[in-house]
Parts: sequence; C-alpha cells; structure tokens
Amino acid sequence: MSKGSNVPVPTTVLRVEVGRRSGPGVPDADASALLLVAGKVRSDADFVFYNQPAHSSGAVRHEGRRDLGGRVTDTLLVDLARVEPAIETVVLAASADGGTFGQVPDLAVEVRDAGRNTVVARYDATGATVETAFVLGEFYRRQGAWKFRAVGQGYDSGLEGLATDYGITVDEPRHAAPLPPVPQPVTAPPPPPAPPTVPAFPVTVPPPAPVPATPPPPPAPPAAPVRLTKVTLTKAAPSVSLTKQGGTSGVMRVNLNWEVRKQFSQWGGKRGRAVALHDDLDLDLCALFELADGRKGVVQALGNAFGALHQPPYILLDGDDRTGAVAAGENLTINLDHKDAFRRLLVFVTVYEGARSFADLHATVTLQPQFGAAIDFSLDECTVPSTVCALALITRTGDDLVVQREARYLVPERGVSPQRTVDHAYGWGMNWTPGRK
Repeated sequence: MSKGSNVPVPTTVLRVEVGRRSGPGVPDADASALLLVAGKVRSDADFVFYNQPAHSSGAVRHEGRRDLGGRVTDTLLVDLARVEPAIETVVLAASADGGTFGQVPDLAVEVRDAGRNTVVARYDATGATVETAFVLGEFYRRQGAWKFRAVGQGYDSGLEGLATDYGITVDEPRHAAPLPPVPQPVTAPPPPPAPPTVPAFPVTVPPPAPVPATPPPPPAPPAAPVRLTKVTLTKAAPSVSLTKQGGTSGVMRVNLNWEVRKQFSQWGGKRGRAVALHDDLDLDLCALFELADGRKGVVQALGNAFGALHQPPYILLDGDDRTGAVAAGENLTINLDHKDAFRRLLVFVTVYEGARSFADLHATVTLQPQFGAAIDFSLDECTVPSTVCALALITRTGDDLVVQREARYLVPERGVSPQRTVDHAYGWGMNWTPGRK
C-alpha cells in the first residue's frame, strides 16, 4: 500500500505485525494502539502498549515481540467484532526505543487475518530520519464496515508526544520553558473601621438560628498517569537495579508468553530439531527461592506448589496456562513489600509436555513492578536439546534488588529432572522427589 491509501478489511480477528530488520545498533520498535472517539481517547484505558497490554473490551491485545530469521516483529491482536460501537478509529503506532526510525531498516506494518493467516494489508514506511514515533496505520469505520488506511505520520517527540497528542496523561511530563513570574496585584490599605452605633435604649436581638454546615464533597482522585518507561535487557546490558528504578515495593508480576509452533521436525543427528508430541505445548514457569533465614524451596505447578503471596515464600504462581498469550501466559507474582525476606530468586521455565526442546519456540519474559519501569527481554534461539531454561536471577544485596537476564538453556542428563538440572547449575542444593500435576 502507498501512504494515504485504504483497503477494506474483514470484521474479524486480525494480527497486526510491526516488523523491522534486526542488527547491531538497530533500536527496538514497539507497537501500540489507541482507540479513539472524535480523534481522542476517552481515558488512558484506551491506550494499549507494552505496559498496558490489553483493552478492557478485549478488542485489542499486545502480544509481545519475537525475533525470527533476523526480522523482529511486535504484534497486536485486534478483534474488530469486539470494538465498542462508540469507537470510531483504532490507531496503530510504533515507537523507537534507543534511537530514531532513521536507524530502523525495513519498517513495515502487516495486517493478517488471524484465522486464515492471510495478508489483508501491508504498508512499508520509508524515508524516516529523526522520527522516534510513527502512526503507521489505522482501522476506521465506514458505512458499517471497517477499512485500513496507511498513514505514515512521524513524531520526533517519541511515544510520549504521540500519546499526549491523543489525550493520554503520562507520568513523564514534557519539558517546557519556565513561565515568567506572575505579578501580584497591588491593593490599597483598608479604610479604618467606623465607630459603633450605640442605640438610645437597649434592644434585645435574638441570635440567628444555627445553620448546619455542609462539608464540601471530597475532590475526585486524579487518574493515575500512564507509565511509558521500560527497560529491555540484552546480552550487552543484562542487569538492572529495581531499587534505582523505584520498583521495590508493591507486587511484581513475572510473565512468560510464547508463540506456539506446530511444525516441528524430529530431533536426530547434528542438524535435528525438536518434535511436537501434540498440539498442546505446556510450559511451566517456576521459581527457586532462597530466603534470608536460609529456607529454600520451589514454586511450580508440579506438585501443586503454587506458593503464597502474603506469607513465606511471598511468591505466588497464578495458574497453569497453555496458550502463551500476553494477557494470560504463565505468571508469577512476587510481593516486594517483603523484599528483606529474600536472598535470591531464580525464575526458570520447563517443557512439561508437547515438545522435546525449546527449539522453534519464541518467548518473551516481562517483569512488571507495581512501581517502576517494566523490564523485558526475549529468549535467544535454542540450538541444543534443552527442556529447561533459566530466565532471570533476582538477588538482594543490602537494600538493592538486581534483576539479571540469564536466558540460559540447560540440557538435563539422562534420568535427571529439569528441576534438578537447574538446581545443580545454580548451586541451590535441594533434595528432589518425583511429582505430578
């Protein structure tokens, strides 16, 4: 499609992929969507992006990033049948993290029918220079049907500037020139009070009836601003301090989402790959913990060891998911109000069933503190027959909590469980017995 052109799209579930070519020095490109009425959001809840991955209507969901064959895509799932009647436009945008779009090669937005996996529309954005955000396209209603328009409007003010233009309140205020001081009005001194008038004879005036005071209504609490900041961990920059990010209180959600690949080939020989045993790939998010008092343990679905949030170990596994979607996926919740109880925590994932290895699996890990910036990273391509991957190591040193990207694939020896394998690799020293779920 050319800039400004439009094409009809089916009123169905569409997969919107914002893609770019990867390489050294290429910034990340993050996809986002804004649901508009008369050109503005109704509230900050109409903004869907990496820190707010799902709209309350279920119409738009941010599905995360994957790297496949040197091309990185950040994906939104848009169900046009569930878009509320008041919404007129769904804007599709991208923001550059760590550079400008002039440094991003082969930027494009592709709209696919999610059910048939066919391309409905594609727009290649070219000629970018200093832009740090782009409106790539938009879905809009026309005579009861939906169309997609290629927009290609750039911003040099980043995701913050783009979001603000559509009515979003962000927590990083834009810098402006200081205002001049406001002159104070000059008031004349009040006149002296007049002498009291004394009546010629006593007069009794009854006091006025008391009027009950009506307290003013409490002011409405201000809407919480949208937090746009995030941290992406890489091999070159693998760690971040939660303390410096202001994220050491409240709870922190650890989410693992993945793309299920149904085409696997049998593992065998030097060039073999993983084999799918059946369609239901089941990955289990787990955590080894060591508390400050020396107690050790594991939180996992196996053996129904789901943990607890308000008592030791202050870690809770929310459930056991098989879809891999961002809105669901596998989730751990960590109670950072009890950070002093932790010594170290290792988050890892195992293949419970559905595949013999992580090969051909593309996964993203997101750590979302209640306060502070989101932290995410993608797993590297797996080239070994691994069924367990260490994801992130969280350690406490004094008052500092540090998150370390591991992304380390481990290969269990014959007859050794994935849990025992990761325990041995990180020196936890626990005793293991067989379990089931």
